[in-house]
Amino acid sequence: MRGLGWIWWIWRGALLLLLVPVVLAVLYNVVNPVSTLILGRWATFQRVEQAWVPFDQISPALVRSVLASEDARFCQHNGVDLVELQNVMDTAEEGEPARGASTITMQLAKNLFLWNGRSFIRKGLEMPLALYLNLVMSKRRQIEIYLNIAEWGPNGEFGIEAASQRAFGLPAARLGARQAALLAVMLPNPHRRDAAKPGPGLSRLASRLQARLPREGAELTRCLGS
Repeated sequence: MRGLGWIWWIWRGALLLLLVPVVLAVLYNVVNPVSTLILGRWATFQRVEQAWVPFDQISPALVRSVLASEDARFCQHNGVDLVELQNVMDTAEEGEPARGASTITMQLAKNLFLWNGRSFIRKGLEMPLALYLNLVMSKRRQIEIYLNIAEWGPNGEFGIEAASQRAFGLPAARLGARQAALLAVMLPNPHRRDAAKPGPGLSRLASRLQARLPREGAELTRCLGS
């Protein structure tokens, strides 16, 4: 009986852990959250630079650039992009280098509830959390939170306002097309890429992104009401 008691408490604890993101995801529709990475830096007394800005105070060029760079099917999928996932699987079967298939919603689930690093366990948790986030949270709110909590610099800069001020000395609302493109292509690796001092490689990526936006921009922001 004593052994069964321990099993009961383990299951009870696991259920409570599962309920935490379920409740928080709904709460985050009205409360501005921070990421687990920010919490970790606070806990270890590391620098965090962040200033929350509402969606309406973020340059539309930046929103379009990030969507085009990170998740071109953002308005179409339900949190997990099955089309892109299938493309990745087909590419792997053909022996080509593997590439990621994380949507912005999946990255948001990771930033809010999980941890960094490559792990099958984390990926396994990321997908159902993304599906749930997409169910209880609008696309507009998802991208607003993502742009405000994403790591965007090498020294504790989080969110687009801190990134914009660091790189260009401008508020996020005043970013132009070129500046937005540079910040968007910097986002996947903010410790090695610097929008303030772009090398030839980063500049080429930004130029390619800018070339795509006239064709894709309107569709990318259709679901955001902008």
